[in-house]
Parts: sequence; structure tokens; C-alpha cells
Amino acid sequence: MMYWNDGSVGWAGWVVMILSMAAFWGLLAWVAVSLVRSTGKAPQKDPSTSPEDQLAERFARGDIDEEDYRHRSEVLRQQRPRASG
Repeated sequence: MMYWNDGSVGWAGWVVMILSMAAFWGLLAWVAVSLVRSTGKAPQKDPSTSPEDQLAERFARGDIDEEDYRHRSEVLRQQRPRASG
């Protein structure tokens, strides 16, 4: 069988191989990142929970200490709209 260029691919072949390998690995990395992002989503907060409930959850998890909890709950109570009637 007869090959052009003595059976070598030449410079154009090398450029095509390099570009195709870069595209392959880029596509593979994009798929991996997409999978990690789609499976690692944070749970959605329930919009019906009140700010006081959310504050209590943070206190229960240990995100804030007791003094901070008391201060913030007092601020929330002061900011709560009062029913006029």
C-alpha cells in the first residue's frame, strides 16, 4: 500500500491531533464539573419558615452562640410588624 509523506502524518496531522486531544480533555473536564455541580447542590430552604425559626436552627447547629442568638432574636422581635386593629 502506498502512503503519502512516507507514512508520516506531517505537521497538519500533529496540529489536528493536538487540537482534538485538547477538545476531548476539555469536554471530559466540563462533564465532570457539571456532574459535581448538579449533585452537590445545597438543600433549598423552606420559604415558609419564619426568620425566628431560621435563627433557632442556626443556634441549634452551633453557628451562633447564645448571646448572639438572644441579641438577634430581640432585634427580630423589634422589627416585626405589629397588627393594627
